[in-house]
Amino acid sequence: MAKDLLRVEIRYCAECGYGHEALAVAKLLMERFDAYLAEIRIVPWHDGAFDVIIDGAVAHSMYRDGGFPSPGKVVEAVREHLGPSA
Repeated sequence: MAKDLLRVEIRYCAECGYGHEALAVAKLLMERFDAYLAEIRIVPWHDGAFDVIIDGAVAHSMYRDGGFPSPGKVVEAVREHLGPSA
């Protein structure tokens, strides 16, 4: 198991109805990495945002990257943060 458990924040535009996508990302992370996670925060946001932040680093930003993150991109970002322990 990793020494330091990861903290993930998912910010989604509540006005835009992106809650379903936020829950899907959270579910994916729980299914794949539950033993390596300290928390998953799901934060209602605004302005069309959908961001996935892992230990303070932005892994995906709708503004920067466009659209929603692919499941593979989220999984890879978490693996990068965990290193060879996962």
